[in-house]
Amino acid sequence: MKVLPFKIPKTSTDTLIVQEDKGTMFYDTLHQHEEIQMSLIVSGEGSLIVGDTITNYKPGDILVFGSQVPHVLKSISSTLDSYMISIFFTKKSFGESFFELAEFNETTNFFNSLSYGVKALSKREELKDQFLEIQKKKYRLDRFIIFLQILKLFGNSDIETISTSITRKNYTDNEGKRMANVFQFVMNNFYRDMSLQEISDVASMTPNAFCRYFKQRTNKTFFQFLTEVRIENSCRILSKEPDVSITEASYSSGFKNLSNFNRKFKSIKGITPSKFRKNLHDSHLL
Repeated sequence: MKVLPFKIPKTSTDTLIVQEDKGTMFYDTLHQHEEIQMSLIVSGEGSLIVGDTITNYKPGDILVFGSQVPHVLKSISSTLDSYMISIFFTKKSFGESFFELAEFNETTNFFNSLSYGVKALSKREELKDQFLEIQKKKYRLDRFIIFLQILKLFGNSDIETISTSITRKNYTDNEGKRMANVFQFVMNNFYRDMSLQEISDVASMTPNAFCRYFKQRTNKTFFQFLTEVRIENSCRILSKEPDVSITEASYSSGFKNLSNFNRKFKSIKGITPSKFRKNLHDSHLL
């Protein structure tokens, strides 16, 4: 499979593609494709990168990535089963003006937000049922009818944009491979010390050139990106491992200084790590 750009496998007559991904991980390389992607995470969890933003994904999440939006789902474990059901289509799959029909007015805001990637916050059970149902159907008309129902649910649900900004760009193969290598290296090594020279070598660039290159494509410095990856990993630990202390979560995520971790955590998440864990505990009591 190519890194960037990525081609969704399909025949010349496919207009709506329904795809299952099962295994120890998903396609965990930064990639983009022409098709809009709507996905249900049935099982598996890990880190999610969309554009300039790093967050986590977990079972039950329903995610949508717009056309040519760079994204990657990186599993936290090679031993856990990962299962995702995805629907792929373009705005022109069913005709040049299909989605401009008045019947789709209620989906306008949904489509406008896709360039940032979105996550469904409401109607998740109904959406999950429809994803599971469309996967079972073999006839194209049956799948198309369910697809319209999914769009209707998205048009009337609360959604959250994942990324804060997206650089609208079609990557060349070489450029895509360079960015994918950088992202892959960070996701595999964020827990240890990492120098600018080391990551520049991964990108086959000088440190100064790499700093400019990375900032132009992500709207942040490399070390801002690295810090966000580390903070997201600490959030996962604090959420999933209640017996692990905040200090242990900090060091496991690559921070060498607890006060620095607390400061960075609050700067990114808006609350302290202890408050973050308390909020999780209180929500579980409801």
